[in-house]
Amino acid sequence: MDFDTVLMSRLITAMTLGFHIIFATLGVGVPLMISIAEFVGVKKDDPHYKMMARRWARGFVITVAVGVVTGTAIGLQLSLVWPNFMQVAGNVISLPLFMEVFAFFFEAIFLGMYLYTWDRFKKPFTHWLLSIPIVIGGGLSAVFITTVNAFMNTPEGFAMENGSFVAVNPIAAMLNPATPSKVFHVLSSAYLACAALLAAIAAFVILKKKASDYHKKALKLTVTVMFIFAAANLLTGDTSAKFLAEHQPEKLAAAEWHFETEKGADLVVFGWLNDAHEIIGEIRIPKFLSFLAYSDFNAEVTGLEETPEQERPPLWIHYMFDLMVTIGMALLGISFLYLVFSMVKKWNELNKWFLWSLLLSGPLAFLAIEFGWIYAEEGRQPWIIRGYMTVDEAATSSPYIDLMFFLFLGLYIVLGALCIVTLRKLFRNNPVEEELEKQYPSIEKGDE
Repeated sequence: MDFDTVLMSRLITAMTLGFHIIFATLGVGVPLMISIAEFVGVKKDDPHYKMMARRWARGFVITVAVGVVTGTAIGLQLSLVWPNFMQVAGNVISLPLFMEVFAFFFEAIFLGMYLYTWDRFKKPFTHWLLSIPIVIGGGLSAVFITTVNAFMNTPEGFAMENGSFVAVNPIAAMLNPATPSKVFHVLSSAYLACAALLAAIAAFVILKKKASDYHKKALKLTVTVMFIFAAANLLTGDTSAKFLAEHQPEKLAAAEWHFETEKGADLVVFGWLNDAHEIIGEIRIPKFLSFLAYSDFNAEVTGLEETPEQERPPLWIHYMFDLMVTIGMALLGISFLYLVFSMVKKWNELNKWFLWSLLLSGPLAFLAIEFGWIYAEEGRQPWIIRGYMTVDEAATSSPYIDLMFFLFLGLYIVLGALCIVTLRKLFRNNPVEEELEKQYPSIEKGDE
């Protein structure tokens, strides 16, 4: 097979997933933020929190529309770009793919009901209850699609016969060993990233204008949620490391530049490799890789030497892993310090240092999502289905793949531009102060 065809197949899928993952993350995390904001607003009878839910929901609809298009593109590309993969694994992954679509429709139905029933119920909590299925639907979409990726890493639930998967048990395939750790990590990362993004928006407005009660409350709420899921993400990251040590030791070894099997393995942080594959400028934490992998400082960790050379992941995934973890720790630290400062009256949590840090937290959180995805996919190389089919074997041989790449690139440029322009007009031309006054005329001017 022509190498360029394989390369273009990889590039078009990387481009699509790299673009789609932004909107998929928003589709999972924003509904939870909307639901939390409305719940607090109803519980406290606070119009500011209710307005947060209204405005976030309107922006969410725009991102859902773009996510639908990019999600459809992924489904199309599975057949066009990876036909050999679908021929072998299509009967295994068809159930979670169908369930993912079902979860989306479930979410979309209740999203429509939620948007068009504001102030239609005597009891405000009735309207809030409509947000729960949206949160569940968004979460289930992530769960089902993540089981497909998990299957590609630890394939189970079938028998191999004449190069085909037979006697398929789709439930066993979905509930493969990689599923629990991947699902929990994907969900916590999505909730963290969306909380960080909304916190960044509030911080930006406070930096640009005078801090209003609305934006101060929005910042406090989003940073609180950000801290909770940053801590949860740390826990799911630990779970993922233990999964890799047992089921994908070559992926962990490549990410940590752990070349030789040994007990009491050091954790390698940062650094770079010279031409002789010697690590330079790294920070070593003694025996900590053994602890991360097995909760035992003296445990034996499998080195990359145990994996045949042609089956080893690329060593540059170490940088992706380091960037992902560094950002995650930074988000945890920033959110923790903000909450500590907000509890002490003499300290100012709205100083420029904190606000700039929170402003940067939004894009950094989504960069961490991208770095984590790259690490997850490249760490499985050269396999598309680990142990059964390589990426080279799965890719299309169509000579038109180059044209397809540029067609999809044009689509994503148009979609991205339209999304930004629409969101900008939706909120910039409709300031929250004016909307609060129209929606809640009894609110005091000083509370806006």
